[in-house]
Amino acid sequence: MKNEAWAGKKVMITGGLGFIGSNLAHRLVELGADVLLVDAMVPGFGGNYFNIQDIIDKVKINYCDTRDHYSMKCLVRDKEVIFHLAGSFNHIRTVNDPWTDLEINCRGSLSLLEACRNQNPDVKVIYAGHRGQYGRVEKTPINEEQVCHPLQINAVNIMAAEHYHILYNNVHEIKTACLRLTNTYGPRHQMQHFEQGVINWFIHLVLENRVVPLFGDGTQVRDLSYVDDVVEALLLAALSDETNGQVYNLGGEPTSLLDLAKLLIEITGKGGYNLMEYPDQYKLFEVGDYIADYSKIKQSLGWEPKVSLREGMSRTLDFYTKYRKHYWT
Repeated sequence: MKNEAWAGKKVMITGGLGFIGSNLAHRLVELGADVLLVDAMVPGFGGNYFNIQDIIDKVKINYCDTRDHYSMKCLVRDKEVIFHLAGSFNHIRTVNDPWTDLEINCRGSLSLLEACRNQNPDVKVIYAGHRGQYGRVEKTPINEEQVCHPLQINAVNIMAAEHYHILYNNVHEIKTACLRLTNTYGPRHQMQHFEQGVINWFIHLVLENRVVPLFGDGTQVRDLSYVDDVVEALLLAALSDETNGQVYNLGGEPTSLLDLAKLLIEITGKGGYNLMEYPDQYKLFEVGDYIADYSKIKQSLGWEPKVSLREGMSRTLDFYTKYRKHYWT
């Protein structure tokens, strides 16, 4: 990607101190953008000051919740691109607290979009959803035309937020594009619990020389995307008018959870795995195999994943081995 496309461009990232937001911020700083990070730093959601320690003097930070529409009105005014990455992606927590998930994902998105409609109608907004929107499907790979049957409240709210973005594009002429991310991994993810995906937790367990629990026979397939590839997709989607009002799948390298555990054990020389019966509380939410068909974004923008699973996991393991104290507590 050419530096001149982003040089001096005024960019805002919600969830900017989180996993994907902070990796995106590093790339935008490298490309010369003027970056504002917005983050409410809700405990347990992944915001981490260490995520931006390398660029702390090269970005602006505003500690704000996207649900605060008064603050949003001020923050969006002069921005050219907004990456809306703030949200709740914890499908386990939503079982007992659906209201917070609804507030953050739906009200937060509406607050941002209304601020753009009233204060900055020329901005481009990129929204990140996830594979959970599809629910359980019979055949893979899955393209964007697949009917969504989400199994989790979180996925329903993410799907609603996506529809808000498309509506504001089609009705209010706010340029928006939506990406449906798959299992994303890499540096700067929260590593304290497994409630935002199992991949980071597998890494956590193996680095502690512990056993990875695999439900069933471990052959469930997940489509794994390295975070740098996801960042490049976000940047490409933001620069193209062809993406306005569109939804795109992202994909990576499909692998079973069993093979992933074996790979982590092989690379580190640590840990082990154990097959166990599926707990009833998780069985209801198991979506089965997931492989994304990302041909739409490949055809439109030329995007495709570049980092292999082995290379991406090696980079990730090196990062957490070096900076473990900043992510384990």
